[in-house]
Amino acid sequence: MNILGVIPARYASTRFPGKPLADIKGKPMIQRVYEQAKKCKLLNEVIVATDDKRIEAAVKKFKGKVVMTSDKHESGTDRCHEALKKYGGKFDAVINIQGDEPFIHPEQISKVANCFKDKNVQLATLAMKLDSIHELTNHNTIKVIINKRKEAIYFSRTAIPYYRGEDFTEWLKMHTYYKHIGIYGYRTDILAQVTNLERSSLEIAESLEQLRWLENGYKIAVEVTNMESYSIDTPEDLKKAVDKMR
Repeated sequence: MNILGVIPARYASTRFPGKPLADIKGKPMIQRVYEQAKKCKLLNEVIVATDDKRIEAAVKKFKGKVVMTSDKHESGTDRCHEALKKYGGKFDAVINIQGDEPFIHPEQISKVANCFKDKNVQLATLAMKLDSIHELTNHNTIKVIINKRKEAIYFSRTAIPYYRGEDFTEWLKMHTYYKHIGIYGYRTDILAQVTNLERSSLEIAESLEQLRWLENGYKIAVEVTNMESYSIDTPEDLKKAVDKMR
């Protein structure tokens, strides 16, 4: 199986402009992500997809592969699709690796890539058992419900399922809740299809792109990881990450 790893990276960010170039102990963040992705032996190629010349220059400086893409994309999925078309080559699947996760584990990428050994899998992602009431109540922590076939039923910013008649603080003792880890895999023909879908009502309500796929009848395979994933959304997150490295 031939799998392409794509790291979407844009310069503009409301909370952290220039985030991909933020220094983490002598290396830009995008280099940290790239090096972690390269450790995944199931990826045949790894490229950065960006809309900014400064990021392109940084990637070339550390001898990485980079593709320039449009600055009009609304999602990483759209950027991955353009990068796939521009890069060329015949790939069976594409893995979308978040450009703000410099500590992503290669094993996490492998879990998503391995999903495509099943030829029926269209899309794939990761989840992790949720064990914090704070995260359960945090609307920035995305929750996912998984069926018995390891497919996503729904993603939400709200705690789901709702345990009727029970004290909220006891919910984690009564049910296994999962949080979504933001890495996606797409079979290449499916990637082309989902980028042509109109935004859906559920997506608009929750501001979650993956709901567009579910609402249009696509299936998302979900693998469970026990490895934490840390995304850098603000300069404060970056400081915590550097402290953690120490």
